[in-house]
Parts: sequence; C-alpha cells; structure tokens
Amino acid sequence: MEINDYQRMALETAIYPENQRIIYPTLGLTGEAGEVSDKVKKVLRDNNGTFTPEKRQQIMMELGDVMWYCATLARDLGYSLQDVCQANYDKLKSRQQRDKIHGEGDNR
Repeated sequence: MEINDYQRMALETAIYPENQRIIYPTLGLTGEAGEVSDKVKKVLRDNNGTFTPEKRQQIMMELGDVMWYCATLARDLGYSLQDVCQANYDKLKSRQQRDKIHGEGDNR
C-alpha cells in the first residue's frame, strides 16, 4: 500500500464536524500518541521490559490510530501524507549532510 492510498482510505472514515477541522485530529493525535506511550510504559512496568508479540501487536494497533489522525490532519492542513513524509525526509537529510542531526530546534 502506498502512503497516499492509505490516506485516501482513512479519509473515508473521517467523520467529524467541518468546523472542527485541524482541531479534532490534533487532539486525537495527541491522545493516541499517549496511548502508544502508555502501552510501552506498561511493558516496562509489568513485563520487565519484554516486548512480547502480543504487546508489539497492541502497540502497532495504536500506531495505526496515530496514522489515521496524521492522515486526517495532513488533509485538513492541505497536504498529502506523501508531502509530509517527503518534507520530513528532506529536513532530516539536510541536517545529516550539514552535521546538524544532534541539537535542538527546528531551524538547525
């Protein structure tokens, strides 16, 4: 599956008020990212840091929810997921080439 194909399919299920565009998926994204983090935290607490196939599957399912919100938020901002991924890759590759991977801030 290509990333823009996923975005098109995900958007078929994007049902939220028009006046909540950008806001709704942003809040959902932070919530789902928190669920990913929470599942990892519980592996550390309850499973001695062992990521069993079942735990990995649960985390993967939460990552799918993160992707859904990324797909909808990108659309609401006027971008395809391909646009977002390409821009991110270009930014990181530029930092690598300029030996600026380490450090802080967006503009390095």
